[in-house]
Amino acid sequence: MINKKEIVAMLLAGGQGSRLFALTQKKAKPAVSYGGKYKIIDFPLSNCTNSGIDTVGVLTQYEPLELNAYIGTGGFWDLDSLNGGAYVLPPYMKGETGNWYRGTADAIYQNINFIDNFDPDHIIVLSGDQICTMDYDKMLQYHKEKGADCTISVLNVTYEEAKRFGIMNTDEDERIYEFEEKPAEPKSTKASMGIYIFKWKLIRQYLIDDGNDPESEHDFGKNIIPRMLEDGRKMYAYSFDGYWRDVGTIDSLWEANMELLDENPQIDLNDDKMRIYTRNFSLPPHYIAPGASVKNSILADGCVIEGEVENCVIHSGVKIGKGSVVKNSVIMKDTVVRTDCQIDKALIDEEVVIEQGCKVGEGNNVTVIGYHCVALENATVEDGAMIYPDTILH
Repeated sequence: MINKKEIVAMLLAGGQGSRLFALTQKKAKPAVSYGGKYKIIDFPLSNCTNSGIDTVGVLTQYEPLELNAYIGTGGFWDLDSLNGGAYVLPPYMKGETGNWYRGTADAIYQNINFIDNFDPDHIIVLSGDQICTMDYDKMLQYHKEKGADCTISVLNVTYEEAKRFGIMNTDEDERIYEFEEKPAEPKSTKASMGIYIFKWKLIRQYLIDDGNDPESEHDFGKNIIPRMLEDGRKMYAYSFDGYWRDVGTIDSLWEANMELLDENPQIDLNDDKMRIYTRNFSLPPHYIAPGASVKNSILADGCVIEGEVENCVIHSGVKIGKGSVVKNSVIMKDTVVRTDCQIDKALIDEEVVIEQGCKVGEGNNVTVIGYHCVALENATVEDGAMIYPDTILH
């Protein structure tokens, strides 16, 4: 029986995130931690809930186990209703054939049957690896008012930044007449955010045609969007002026965390209208011991702070011992920093142990320590070092 929906969300969450190096060796980019208690994927999932979209297909591929377990039935994001829900959709065999997702468009193509179950008027294609708070319903209303076949969310960037993005050139009515991929001399600064709304019955046929094209790279930006433009389809740019960050590099992830500590941060995690939901691990409140010092920092549940913390984002369950000084750093879930350590400008992944007397970084470049590493007593981790998971540092 078809459960009719106006719109279904398809969330692309299979990215390897190779430019995050050690942080994505054992997890997909959307599963990377951010902001003290969140993972990156919490943001598009929460945006769907806040926008009234109750049916979300989550397309996983690279290192999917953590994401699959984390999302579960979607209950933490209020996406476990009888009439909708969050559905994890890895690649699978069909008859005697099967492929990994060959590109963003192919990921949707391989799940046509899933979408057809809901007979939607529209689909919205989302990226699972951006920090963004956005009301997708406003974009949908704009899409409908324009009578668009496709609406692409864009962000105005600087002229220099525009050279790194897919750029949408539009007329006075915001109708797209040209798409340029990373142009050397941009004609506009309207950068694609990788968020698309399509009329389902129309894009369905484009996906089928593209899936059967051996010359295609099966990508929305490289193949589907240019083809729709060539065919004269009604395509519009939707200008977004809220918070959006592509946290695809070590520096950008560190900076996005540090932005939360600004006096007036651009993203408001306390906004009741755009609340960010996440898994609740039912930890006790954080504890700051007598003699400890905490300045301009975020502390999540379950932290125990006995040393000095300044300008840091400290995730759930982190312990920082007496005499340790941690500055300008992001310390992720369940990491332990023993006594008399010095840490400056670091991204330290989950379940790391920093033994007594260690020195990590010097505050010039971001130093990264991957999942489940152990720094033995008095070890030194050089400024800007990249330490991969499960390493023992002497």
